[in-house]
Amino acid sequence: MPGLSLSSIVTSDPERSAEARSAYPHVRILPSADDLFAAADAHDLAVIAAPNRHHVPLALRAVDLGLHLVVDKPLAANVADAQRLADAAAARGVVASVFHNRRWDGDFLTLRRLVSEGSLGDLTRLESRFDRWRPEIDRSKWREGGGPEDAGGVLFDIGPHLIDQVLELLGPARSVYAEVRRMRSGAGVDDDVFLALEHSSGVRSHLFATMLAAQSGPRLRALGSRAAYVKWGLDVQEQALRSGARPGDHGFGEEPRESWGLLGTEEDAQPVETAPGRYVEFYERMERAIRAGGGEPPPVPLDAGIATLRVIEAAQASAAQRVVVSL
Repeated sequence: MPGLSLSSIVTSDPERSAEARSAYPHVRILPSADDLFAAADAHDLAVIAAPNRHHVPLALRAVDLGLHLVVDKPLAANVADAQRLADAAAARGVVASVFHNRRWDGDFLTLRRLVSEGSLGDLTRLESRFDRWRPEIDRSKWREGGGPEDAGGVLFDIGPHLIDQVLELLGPARSVYAEVRRMRSGAGVDDDVFLALEHSSGVRSHLFATMLAAQSGPRLRALGSRAAYVKWGLDVQEQALRSGARPGDHGFGEEPRESWGLLGTEEDAQPVETAPGRYVEFYERMERAIRAGGGEPPPVPLDAGIATLRVIEAAQASAAQRVVVSL
């Protein structure tokens, strides 16, 4: 995108190094984060996309060197570490953001528009889910095991997407009830979660994430006093990127008509065009915030990442004690 250029990629994996050199022949491939930080003066923005346990240590080093910062979700493995990072970024005066990219999913953009226009009437409940069918455990992946510092499992992997969206749309959570389970034989971390949130707006959200969905439910089901919006299927951008497409390509982020959600009632529900997904808007906003020198907010402030982690910690406590946890 105009205004930002990819300068360096850090990876010690030979196969990924070869892929990076092929895809980005003019970019430096560095074997370690130390090499990047030694060249901090040649960079403006660091993107931390390492495994979860490394988010805060790497981010703190970047902040200490005065680099602006994007940290993949979850921001940290716990609220205390996330707050420590946010305090450091504020003290250093860098622009810092957490990569909750699914605020720019096409289905979520569509739902936001429908809510703001009043098409649903008064929103009463929002159901949001990410269903996967992965009955076999892949022990080569760190997300499938490890200790608390690794923040593995679906609550930390898929949960931040679901939680951030409903907090952004419906307001802060007042209470959390959760079921966090290990369903697959030999699972080392949670692989099936359900969260029920009551928001400051009075709306309830029900969030589902699982590795054991042989058949998927609707991605979004928003119920209102006048109508409902029901949407099946995931946003198309991730799969398009995996297939080699880029945000500047014609039609990127657009859904076919047969994938559009339905708005209305049982007697009269009509297809609603899904807004084009725009993950690139995250970095458009990030670039503007950096150039504004603090005069414009980052796309997703670190406080939003901390709010998501507060819900995750409340969900852990709720599941362990089998109670509703107030926030």
